[in-house]
Amino acid sequence: MVVFLISVVWAIHAHARHTRVPASATQLQTVGSEYAGSEACAQCHKEIYTQFSRTGMGRSMSRVTPALLKTLHASGSVEDKNPNLRLEVYARDGKLYQTQYETGGDGKEVFRDTREVEWIVGAGENGFGGLVKRDDYLFQAPLSFYSKPQSWGLSPGYEFGNYGFNRPILPGCIFCHSGRPNAVPDGNGRFENPPFSELAIGCENCHGPGLSHVVAMQTGFENHQGHDPSIINPAQLTPALADNICMSCHQTGDARVLKPGKDYTDFRPGTPLDNTLSILMVPPKRDSPPQSDLLEHYYSMTLSKCYRASGRGLSCISCHDPHVEPSRAEAPAYFAKKCLACHAEKSCKLPLEVREHQQPPDDCAGCHMPKRDVREISHSSITNHRILSRPDEPFPDVAFQQTTPALPDLIHLNPVPGRENTPPPALTLLQAYGELLEKHPEYVERYFAVLGQLERTQPGNPLVQAALGNRDLQAGRYQDAVTHLQRALDAVPPKTVFYTDLAEALVKLGRDAEAVPVLRKAIDLDPFNSVLQRTLIVRLIQLKDYKSAEAAMESYVERFPQDSFMRQMLARARTAGQPK
Repeated sequence: MVVFLISVVWAIHAHARHTRVPASATQLQTVGSEYAGSEACAQCHKEIYTQFSRTGMGRSMSRVTPALLKTLHASGSVEDKNPNLRLEVYARDGKLYQTQYETGGDGKEVFRDTREVEWIVGAGENGFGGLVKRDDYLFQAPLSFYSKPQSWGLSPGYEFGNYGFNRPILPGCIFCHSGRPNAVPDGNGRFENPPFSELAIGCENCHGPGLSHVVAMQTGFENHQGHDPSIINPAQLTPALADNICMSCHQTGDARVLKPGKDYTDFRPGTPLDNTLSILMVPPKRDSPPQSDLLEHYYSMTLSKCYRASGRGLSCISCHDPHVEPSRAEAPAYFAKKCLACHAEKSCKLPLEVREHQQPPDDCAGCHMPKRDVREISHSSITNHRILSRPDEPFPDVAFQQTTPALPDLIHLNPVPGRENTPPPALTLLQAYGELLEKHPEYVERYFAVLGQLERTQPGNPLVQAALGNRDLQAGRYQDAVTHLQRALDAVPPKTVFYTDLAEALVKLGRDAEAVPVLRKAIDLDPFNSVLQRTLIVRLIQLKDYKSAEAAMESYVERFPQDSFMRQMLARARTAGQPK
């Protein structure tokens, strides 16, 4: 049996971590997967595992249990902008619930929608939110707990509108808040069963899939062959590749574009992030320097004097050990020690006796990396990673000189090392410019130029056909739009937006009846999209199919009970349908 196991290990290494281990080779619960799970890592790295489990990343997500509820503030009430609408959170029988309800002028309840919160997201430094499950879909709970005021409030995003229990959890978000989510690509909140293979961020998020490494250690492979190449140690990577691991979650940019056929879970530590995901940024100008540093930690660091003086040798893990998170009281001394690895006490121009009388005393990070309140998230703060010499330090000239001749109008934040002067593929640029158009209309001309290039070079690509269809739709060439969009739908697993654009083009051509089944297909893909369902109702009314319209309204109100306007429309429809 041992000989067999060793042969399996050799096969695994020959395929560089991508070959799956036969079921007979291990009794791990994750047989058939290249992942082992953090608990398997803990068997040999117990102290590191224990330390990491106490960090924010190690507690990034938890299942709601009776034991967890004892540690939470599990009671609160919030009034919506609509004074008759209230949201509440409470615990009962070892479970956590959130409910929203509305009362009429007579004081009677108009509706009540109550959902169990099954998971908590966040370690509590700034607060935590909740996830609810409906069918195979996960949604954000409308209330979150904020640590600074020690109270419940509207979840991030709900200040713009009441989404009820219908704000989907998207792959790009949950990838960074959990260990191994099983989100369906383009599923708009849909997950496989189970939704998570590992809840909190774990060892393999930074070290790569570990099953082959676990098997190698069990068979003594390392003792015979030296270091096991199947597991990644970020400290032994180049700074650029090490930073790529952190950037996958801590660097947003203005556009994040997955490569064709890739999903967030395809990224492997130790490989260039750009093989999976390109991060692009609108170049700042002197009259409009960078304003946001929310999840722009890497970019902010690159503008610091420390980074530039290091010759790009400074990296995220120069200062951060992901396994260790000092307490608020320990942090000043902990990070001061990191600073003194490069600087000396006399480097600071502020006299030592002055620094020691500050609170906390001699706090390098507190002065040079001050925290600020997050405009985007209530009651929250983040650290400025630009490492300022003084608060009014201007941006360096390099901040306004980061484009290249190959890509003059965007900054590619994560190019493959050694390929900094190579522009991203045209298909990546098309999607990036498309993401930017709403806030940056100056990219319209560039978007259509790239689309024209792709029409000549990759006419069969479904994304290109869909973009051509949208172009013709906006230009009033409706039949051409239909042709392109039907080609896009024939070529790949469909995307919701392909159907919605096709339905709109058909309506413009006066083919409303044909648009209805197209809209229904879009709803099948995205069943909790309120805009799609309202559009379907309008189309059915225009076709005078009142029976189907009323049925669609009933389905809508069942899923979106907080929409008072649609409830009123349904009541009118029912009244109109009653015999006189």
